[in-house]
Amino acid sequence: MDVFTIAIWVGTLIFLFISLVKDKEKTKKALKMALGMGRGMVVSILSIVFAIGLILTILPPEEIARFVSEQSVLLATVVAALFGTITLVPAFIAFPLVGTLVGAGVSVVPAVAFLTTLTMVGVVTFPLEKKEFGVKFTVVRNGLSFVFAIVIALVMGVVI
Repeated sequence: MDVFTIAIWVGTLIFLFISLVKDKEKTKKALKMALGMGRGMVVSILSIVFAIGLILTILPPEEIARFVSEQSVLLATVVAALFGTITLVPAFIAFPLVGTLVGAGVSVVPAVAFLTTLTMVGVVTFPLEKKEFGVKFTVVRNGLSFVFAIVIALVMGVVI
């Protein structure tokens, strides 16, 4: 584990201890609620992990890297960004996935474009967002998010 992860764990345990000292009953109730929510998400999380594992078995990261490296950086970036917009993967799974792809040789620019659109643009969640916020807001937000995802990817290509 890296220092950041250890710091998060230590901080969590400290705040849990403080919470227990302050109000033991509320803390127990909150932990039970969190455990229940965690149980509810286990099936979804495992299915996503399974699907990504299956995809990476069928299409190994090295093959994806080879295909992406054969394209121009701009084309690979736009295609990766478009793929990211139609995929719904939680960020805690997306980061290791992108790390695997970069480790296999995928250029940073398309990888960042994929990651940022994956977390910022929501084609799959469009109907819900449209219902809650309206069509105009949803289209503008997703459009700007897509443009900024490309900009972020290009900046990261320069920075890294």
